[in-house]
Amino acid sequence: MPTSTHHSHQSHHAHAKSIKDVATIILGGGRGTRLFPLTKSVSKPALCFGGRYRIIDIPISNALNSGCHQIYVITQFLSSSLHQHIFKTYRMSSFSSGFIELLPAEERHLSQTWFQGTADAVRQNLDYFLDTSAEYFLILSGDQLYNMDFVDMLHFAQKTDADLVIATLPIDDHDAKRMGVLQVDENDFIVSFKEKPQEKTEIDSMRLTKPAGHKSNNSPLDLLGSMGIYLFKRKALIDLLLQDSREDFGKHLIPTKVAEGNAAAYIYKGYWEDIGTIESFHKANLALTEVHPLFDCYNEAKSLYTSPTNLPGAKIYGTKINNSIICEGAIVAAEEITHSILGPRTVVQKGSSINDTYIMGNDSYLPQTKSSRLPHQFQIGENCTIKKAIIDKCTYIGNDVQLINKNNLLDLDHELVYIRDGIIIVPRGTSLPDGFIL
Repeated sequence: MPTSTHHSHQSHHAHAKSIKDVATIILGGGRGTRLFPLTKSVSKPALCFGGRYRIIDIPISNALNSGCHQIYVITQFLSSSLHQHIFKTYRMSSFSSGFIELLPAEERHLSQTWFQGTADAVRQNLDYFLDTSAEYFLILSGDQLYNMDFVDMLHFAQKTDADLVIATLPIDDHDAKRMGVLQVDENDFIVSFKEKPQEKTEIDSMRLTKPAGHKSNNSPLDLLGSMGIYLFKRKALIDLLLQDSREDFGKHLIPTKVAEGNAAAYIYKGYWEDIGTIESFHKANLALTEVHPLFDCYNEAKSLYTSPTNLPGAKIYGTKINNSIICEGAIVAAEEITHSILGPRTVVQKGSSINDTYIMGNDSYLPQTKSSRLPHQFQIGENCTIKKAIIDKCTYIGNDVQLINKNNLLDLDHELVYIRDGIIIVPRGTSLPDGFIL
């Protein structure tokens, strides 16, 4: 487990009043309704990403790699597999003063059981946060993809002496409609904030005087979008939570703080993706198979941590493989695998071809319990064709199955499979009979 504290960064941290004065709060929260049916039995942060990781590994790894070793994860819906994963992966004994503490909603007896929003989740756990001597609180969301050094953000916070720093990125009009948009002055202090503006006049009113960046085709990015990453001074966060009792940061508390003043925008120019929809989740996973992926899991200075599996390497028999990631423990005799990810313990029998598909893999090769409902083995059978799909864990796909969306449907709810945004989804624990065609 992550034992490395990345000593190479030590000199780089020394002149920050110290990243050690920052406590990180990760919101492991919402129901993830837009990711249904993947979130039918696990919470969004516990979803498998890139074959062998979980989404929660991304914010935790970013925090650890930046030297933030005081980490709280607030969880609520379907959180047992998330808790197991965090316990298995992040044994913090190797970080002398570090900890990762889980704060599940179910154990709160005060007020209503479930958190009503992001700010409510932090407010209900305030007692825990006040126990630390942290001078800053870094609030991260549990469903985004990025590689970021929070030390730079802390330096910016100290230089500006802002009560609140929001991580932002240059965006276009299309992204503005789904994000919080900020207008800044020449010193990067925020002068106005609009959550998901839909009207062109609203968007135009938020444009920067000069672009903050450019797209690959060189068109200007002249709006700033909030990444939902907030760095608060300790007192500023406590005061804000007590002064504005509403439940959400983006919708309620951030506009309150911006109106009050002393909030600044830290502009991040790296890769960032919200993976909260089926389409964005599918796309972000398959993007890892590119020659030079924008989100790079192969960069050792920015390691992505996860639990060790102790599995052997993948076995492959006569399969033609292009632009794909095959995880450990996979046993593959397929005809062809193209632009796909096969997660740990994926078994694919001969004659099958798989394209543009993310297969999450399995927790075991055989079901742990004997049941007539469960298949005798988790696998993809012989002579199957699977295109543009997400196959969740622990599924059995019979022989001669075609998952090709032959009617080009955008959305479908079938008793065995779903289609969302034109992507076929086989939910966890499903058995598809021989000859099934969709």
